Amino acid sequence: MTTLPYPEIDPVLVNIGPFAVRWYALAYIAGIIIGWRYIVRLIRTERLWGDKPAPVTNVQLEDLVGWITLGIIGGGRIGYVLFYEPHLLTAAWEPVLGFLPFPPALALWKGGMSFHGGLMGVTLAGYLYSRRNGLDALRLGDLFACAAPIGLFFGRIANFINGELYGRPTNVPWAVKFPKRFNYQLDEWVYAPDVVARHPSQLYEAALEGLVLFGVLAVLAWRTPLLKKPGAAIGVFLAGYGIARSFVENFRQPDVQMPDFPLGLTMGMLLSFPMIGLGGWLAWRAYKGAAQPA
Repeated sequence: MTTLPYPEIDPVLVNIGPFAVRWYALAYIAGIIIGWRYIVRLIRTERLWGDKPAPVTNVQLEDLVGWITLGIIGGGRIGYVLFYEPHLLTAAWEPVLGFLPFPPALALWKGGMSFHGGLMGVTLAGYLYSRRNGLDALRLGDLFACAAPIGLFFGRIANFINGELYGRPTNVPWAVKFPKRFNYQLDEWVYAPDVVARHPSQLYEAALEGLVLFGVLAVLAWRTPLLKKPGAAIGVFLAGYGIARSFVENFRQPDVQMPDFPLGLTMGMLLSFPMIGLGGWLAWRAYKGAAQPA
């Protein structure tokens, strides 16, 4: 059976002394910077906001990006530990740089980030910033919902480069063999125990959660009064991501440490189903013109 070749790209772009610059970190940086510039463009387009100004100024946005970055990193790591590897909370501390004790639960350089945790971190950061500065949290959230698929796209491409979060075995013509994956615990490539043809589920997610979802939100934002209805873009993003993630979970290999859930469900599905319901409700509420803030 023919398969697509897997490009074995070194996850480390360059080493600077004891520090390694990884493609995965650059994916986060690219997503944040490009998403920020896209939000600036949305803010400057007055017709998108109707008779109200944009929910945030450029100066406030520059300040808010720092809050959002902390929400992504902190929430993403905490969510991963809680949802996928809670044993790290009680694991023995390990030395950093050969002498400094550090809790494994916070060891970001050893991999492990959760989108759902990052989403909760960003939501909390945006809400706290809105309260502190007297901003409309829903309208502010709509801005970031329009840009979020950009970061998702780069993140999934980085997953593919690392040979992680790959799919289930398959015989489709576009299957990929992942002969090696990058082990953050060992900081080196390791050979997979079973080199079989698999779904490139990282690319499925990059396409659906990234490109398609971004396209849907962009069309709605630029061609319809989406941003004039507080909460509508958030609703579309939550429901769209939840549907895309739940669909791809049927092709993605579950993490080895996860239990077998009933009915073929996965942790990704269980975390995404509430997003679909909440997103649908927010979109319905926005287009019904509810007067009370959420």
